[in-house]
Amino acid sequence: MTHPKILAVPALALLLASCGGGAVPSGGKTPVVRSASSAPVRTTVPRPAPVGKPVAQVQMIPGLEGVIGADALQLGRVFGTPRLDVIEDDARKMQWSGTACILDVYLYPPANGGKPAATYVDARRGDGRDVDRAACVAALRKAP
Repeated sequence: MTHPKILAVPALALLLASCGGGAVPSGGKTPVVRSASSAPVRTTVPRPAPVGKPVAQVQMIPGLEGVIGADALQLGRVFGTPRLDVIEDDARKMQWSGTACILDVYLYPPANGGKPAATYVDARRGDGRDVDRAACVAALRKAP
């Protein structure tokens, strides 16, 4: 009785032998392989250009005077302590809320360096619907 594994080994050896590349051509000479060029060809892949930090676009809308361009301390004097103050990399988001709306103010450093300043304002209701930004700023301003 022959075992299937015993028969598989000689069959595998024959299969591998047929793939060999060491055979000598029928003329009895060993072939010589020559390269088409003597020096290897080098390819240079250019490096991508360094990615600079994007320049913040300043939102200019009537009614946002005193907010756009203000730094964090100035915003605190206008609206009081923020409900949320998130700093991520060089950007900062400050949030104030009241019964009328939720106000998000985004601060970015100027291109020439310096303190981050408010460049963009977003306003919404508690349910997420948009609210007029200037009206929200007016509603959340602290009384002098």
